Amino acid sequence: MTGAPVAKRVAKRREHHGDVFVDHYEWLRDKENPEVIAHLEAENEYAEKATEHLAPLRQKIFDEIKARTKETDLSIPTRRGEWWYYGRSFEGKQYGVQCRCPIAGPDDWTPPELDENTAIPGEQILLDENDEAHGHDFFSLGAISVSIDGNILAYSVDVKGDERYTLRFKDLRTGQLYEDTITGIGSGVTWAADNRTVYYVTVDDAWRPDTVWRHRLAAGLPSQKVFHEPDERFWLAVGRTRSNKYVLIAAGSAVTTEVHYADAADPEAAFTVVLPRRDLVEYSVEHAVVGGEDRFLIMHNDGAMNFTLVDAPVSDPTAFRTLIEARDDVRLDGVDAFEKHLVVSYRREALPRIQLWPIGADGTYGAPEEIAFESELMSAGLSGNPNWSSPKLRVGATSFVIPVRIYDLDLTTGERTLLREQPVLGDYRPQDYVERRDWAVAEDGARIPISIVHRAGLAFPAPALLYGYGAYESCEDPRFSIARLSLLDRGMVFAVAHVRGGGELGRPWYENGKLLQKRNTFTDFIAVAAHLVDADVTRPQNLVALGGSAGGLLIGAVTNLAPQAFAGVLAQVPFVDPLTTILDPSLPLTVTEWDEWGNPLEDKSVYEYMKSYSPYENVEAKDYPAILAMTSLNDTRVYYVEPAKWVAALRHVKTDDHPVLLKTEMAAGHGGISGRYERWKEAAFQYAWLLATADRDHYGSGQVHSLFGGPQT
Repeated sequence: MTGAPVAKRVAKRREHHGDVFVDHYEWLRDKENPEVIAHLEAENEYAEKATEHLAPLRQKIFDEIKARTKETDLSIPTRRGEWWYYGRSFEGKQYGVQCRCPIAGPDDWTPPELDENTAIPGEQILLDENDEAHGHDFFSLGAISVSIDGNILAYSVDVKGDERYTLRFKDLRTGQLYEDTITGIGSGVTWAADNRTVYYVTVDDAWRPDTVWRHRLAAGLPSQKVFHEPDERFWLAVGRTRSNKYVLIAAGSAVTTEVHYADAADPEAAFTVVLPRRDLVEYSVEHAVVGGEDRFLIMHNDGAMNFTLVDAPVSDPTAFRTLIEARDDVRLDGVDAFEKHLVVSYRREALPRIQLWPIGADGTYGAPEEIAFESELMSAGLSGNPNWSSPKLRVGATSFVIPVRIYDLDLTTGERTLLREQPVLGDYRPQDYVERRDWAVAEDGARIPISIVHRAGLAFPAPALLYGYGAYESCEDPRFSIARLSLLDRGMVFAVAHVRGGGELGRPWYENGKLLQKRNTFTDFIAVAAHLVDADVTRPQNLVALGGSAGGLLIGAVTNLAPQAFAGVLAQVPFVDPLTTILDPSLPLTVTEWDEWGNPLEDKSVYEYMKSYSPYENVEAKDYPAILAMTSLNDTRVYYVEPAKWVAALRHVKTDDHPVLLKTEMAAGHGGISGRYERWKEAAFQYAWLLATADRDHYGSGQVHSLFGGPQT
């Protein structure tokens, strides 16, 4: 095999706050330069050759994912109006098909038992994504929204991966498309209650959703601008309350929120602010009818770090009545309102939970009831509840070893009916696997939750994969994965480090892993890795790490801080050159990110702090683990240039012979390639590399090893 590509070095000087950094690989940013494309293609060719010995293992993992997946299938129907809506998948097809069939009558609230292999009476195909994707290397469906009366479908598609969507409309009575076509929008669309008007959001040159528009279908008129957000820190989103009473526009930065509302039935409605924005105050709004009065449910953090829930009359949103006081041990996440009950979502002991609140006819709230599930690590939430008035509540629950289960909860009797468990073909049994919670101790004494999953009866120490994210208050909750079984069945432990910067333990957990506390995210991850070794779960030579996007920053930082702790790291669309990006406000999303990372342009201390952990700027002449970086050419969130520069810098200075690979999807965006079979192939590529890196004795020479069948060539 020929040697790794060597990127030329072209010095570019960057100076801020008296500090000079010479960047030798910034020239790779220009993807219109044929030399840049040639370099990325050479990297792809090198990565393929360097991993070609894993082709049998990749194929076997792909075959396992395919064999365990019910390829021709239907989702559970969800009632909206006079129809049951559901999705179909078909063997051999990359994308889904969106369908509906008529309800039996007004009291029909039990989803029909549909057969994926037989015709369904009255079935109507709303959208075949395979037809929409035909002729495109990439396809992503954004919005798919039917008007309240059920007559018109609005849907948006992205065929580049740059997250700029084209919105179209289909008359479901005739099957014909309207002439109205709107390009360059965000993914979502919201119908007004008149069934002829839609709201959507467009983005500015920095890919920030900044303007809300109102479009009157088939009116022959241009869309009307109804709201613009000039503050570059804020993003816009638009939606409709479940009651269909109001359209809401939310303007939010990472630390501040402002919500406006308008009558959903009035196509010319003016928007009114609920609560004017105040720095560092976040809130969300839902509409409820309590005792015959329209009220807003407002969840806010004004003087309540973990949030409090209040309600107030729509006529005076400042006349708060407290429903749930703030608590140190519970993080309130959200509230959903229905005609006769509320559902409160919250987080306790690092896991998501839900609680049901009846609304009495007299305008009082009944005693709350937590909806409990059997597994310690099971996470639960609402699943497809579009109706304001319904006798049943749809709930979904899953864990690392329990496939997704969907239940209907009878709101009168409390009876819970299991509608479906995610099918896993073959001989899969949850009892063959172990999931448990453990805790590591950080260098400052903080206790860090760890989720650990492995095959029952596994001998330790064993190869292990440690995953982490730790940013934006995102929570890595338990979720089942068919693909992950191919790792577990080969004797690999899967662990999640719930590091600071995430939101698993409430708002303080997030605050202590951002801005000038960001290094806690990295040292927490290293502490978890050390704990797994100390607990005899694994050994450094058998431990690999995985993270993507902001989690890729985590992976890059720990690779510099503790390279000896890992045999290899897989960085997906990694944010490994954060300082260069955050210093340039012309780049997509930069200004909105200052609340998360700080503003190094204006603040020298932020500049120095970010430079101290930036993976790209802290590459040194020392031994590193094996590295695989994966990116996409059309990614608008984390540019491909970041991992491209990082890989080039690593190869230039590192002192070991461990491989450093860069694989770029040339027709994809931040979410990677599209199409389920292509995604399975990508998962197989990643998993084969992780297995080979963590367990060279079994996979280093291309052998395929199974826990049950021994090595196979």
